Amino acid sequence: MPRVPRIPLAWWILIGMAGGVCLGLAAPQWAERIGFLSDLFLRLIRSIIAPVLVGVLIRAIAGAGSMGALGRLGWKSVVCFEVATTIALLLGWFGVMLTRPGDGLSLGPASGAELPEPAGFVEALVGAVPTSIVDALARGDVLQIVVFCFVFGIACLSVGKRARPVVDFADALADVAFRYTDYVMFLAPPAVFAAAANAVAGGGSSALEGLAEFAALAWLLQGLFLGAVLAGGLFLSGVPLRRFARFMRAPFLVGFATTSSAAALPSTLENLERFGAPRRILGVVTPLSLSLNMNGSTIQLGMATLFIAQAAGIGLAWEQQLVLLLTLKVMSKGVAGIPRANFVILAAVFQAHGLPMEGLGILLGIDALIDPIRTSVNVVSHGAAPAVVARWEGSVPQAVSR
Repeated sequence: MPRVPRIPLAWWILIGMAGGVCLGLAAPQWAERIGFLSDLFLRLIRSIIAPVLVGVLIRAIAGAGSMGALGRLGWKSVVCFEVATTIALLLGWFGVMLTRPGDGLSLGPASGAELPEPAGFVEALVGAVPTSIVDALARGDVLQIVVFCFVFGIACLSVGKRARPVVDFADALADVAFRYTDYVMFLAPPAVFAAAANAVAGGGSSALEGLAEFAALAWLLQGLFLGAVLAGGLFLSGVPLRRFARFMRAPFLVGFATTSSAAALPSTLENLERFGAPRRILGVVTPLSLSLNMNGSTIQLGMATLFIAQAAGIGLAWEQQLVLLLTLKVMSKGVAGIPRANFVILAAVFQAHGLPMEGLGILLGIDALIDPIRTSVNVVSHGAAPAVVARWEGSVPQAVSR
């Protein structure tokens, strides 16, 4: 008996999105009645925010080894990553700020939450520092959890081997948390169905235009980062672009097809070694890059956050924008190289800043259209970093084989 092919989850989500759009246009009065489907999904996502943050942030920061083990190569890598991810975040943020694709949607502020008054930068900075991590976890204070994990991860990094059990625990916690998220994602299609129906019922055809504009803008900005920032950085560093492109073509296509930069890692390492990047550089830079250099995902985090703020009609003062950007910058280090992991990070940001969680369903519905190019940009970033550091080290990459 022939085996029936399994439909991937991404396709079910797209089907749910299309069904929700049709229901919102044809019978908007039913959209509110099925809102509980989205509520169930979002409550489960919110329940895993704290474990994910604790696991991925401590793992990302402390899992690089000891401070001494990083040495010159490690710090050169971190400088390279921070420059790239900062450009990526600002590109996504200002791209949405200029085009305003969220204006056509009709999302209210987070239910049951009052938007905080714009606080001064000093007040926001003081409020982000926890007095008790247990209290911060109990209240779900995302900013305080992030600050604690960031400092705690640096402390683990400085302690070295004696902190290995703590880092192993964080690693295991992150793996379990993402497996939990995988289970929750089985509820994504009906949740996206409900969220799309509500959005279209409230915004009509203008909501569809806003979603299409957001998806098109995402492809444009990812392509711009790939062609201008990454290619420009490689060129300025003296890396031969044509040869680099030839060896990165296979990892790029693997990332595009699987939407997982982790799945493209073996091909990335193999082709970088054939390209001529020294093993001593690959051994340090590539593992760091997998956690600290997710440029495609960082672009998406900036875009998605401001897009939902626009859809909810929330005006952000410059102090709030600065705090949001700093929060996203730190939390981008916890975006794992697996599909849809960034939605847990977005859920944490939305909860912390009073953005409507219902926006996650909208973003998840169109994510399958954006995920391939976003993942491919992540993969090319993982390949570009070792090549640039190798040039900084004075190693001239030579093709080992054709």
